[in-house]
Amino acid sequence: MHTRTIEWREGKVVTIDQTKLPNTTVILEMQNCEEVAEAIRTMKIRGAPLLGVAAAFALALTAHNSKAEDKSQLIGELQKAAETIRNTRPTAVNLFWALERILDKAEAFHGNGKELAAFVVNEAKRIADEDAAANREIGQYGAKLIRDGDVILTHCNAGALATVEYGTALGVVRAAWDKGRRIKVVATETRPLLQGARLTTYELARDGIPVTLITDNMVGYVMRKGLVNKVVVGADRIVRDAVINKIGTYTIAVLAKEHNVPFYVAAPKSTFDLTRASADVVIEERRPEEVTHIGSLRIAAEGVSVLNPAFDGTPLEYVTAIVCESGILYKEDFRKLSTKSCK
Repeated sequence: MHTRTIEWREGKVVTIDQTKLPNTTVILEMQNCEEVAEAIRTMKIRGAPLLGVAAAFALALTAHNSKAEDKSQLIGELQKAAETIRNTRPTAVNLFWALERILDKAEAFHGNGKELAAFVVNEAKRIADEDAAANREIGQYGAKLIRDGDVILTHCNAGALATVEYGTALGVVRAAWDKGRRIKVVATETRPLLQGARLTTYELARDGIPVTLITDNMVGYVMRKGLVNKVVVGADRIVRDAVINKIGTYTIAVLAKEHNVPFYVAAPKSTFDLTRASADVVIEERRPEEVTHIGSLRIAAEGVSVLNPAFDGTPLEYVTAIVCESGILYKEDFRKLSTKSCK
């Protein structure tokens, strides 16, 4: 059992500051919604499934701290807290999904303010438990796609650090490794915040899974040389016509198609947003300093203009299969993406 990336400990939410890894392990203890929101905004908490659980725990903290005696007063506080969390990061749908799930159930709840507060805390814990279970299922289904000797390319970090535990894309890798398959991983650095270099290689090295780090612009080289034979990535949102994921995913998908390398996406059903198409999704634009600087060191000329989208969309035509906790969707199944089921 992996240690959980985020946990509820009566009256506070405990997680790891991902901006400090891999050099330092700093534990964050958050006691209110505003502290969770700040951790999300500053990327101390990141990864679509983890953002969903963090959002749920932000509402749990609000409920736990509330003095409201009646249900309607507490719901007002929860709605205000939810708005604070909604305004942190716009692209990963799990965050919005978790907020809506708790608010909808709170509206339907019969009881007073104290009873509702306890219910909200328990519902947030349930969301965390469900994410952990979903990742294990994703791993088991995804492992069926992995053969002994495979070299798997992954992008960004879709591991235990992006989820409650185990991971989505790295959950597939872990499950295959646990089944005794001798596999290797090639991880992209993932500019500009280096989640692949800092987080993915950290996780895999910790677990003893062989990993080789490459820069983002080496993907074409390694594919043309036949150095990888599968791609497995996570997702921040899956819409009717595309997979929205970390910037650079689309580039990898195009290269994979050109070189006949299967391109797999691993994500829980909370990442599916099938009421929308890619044109409806707000792509987060992040600070220019992430591109012009590495840490505090400026690497670009003063005054240069910067484009810094955090995500891109990969049309489904480039996706070989999507793995979720209900099974594997192949290309011929993509037309079924009109429902929230992955069966």
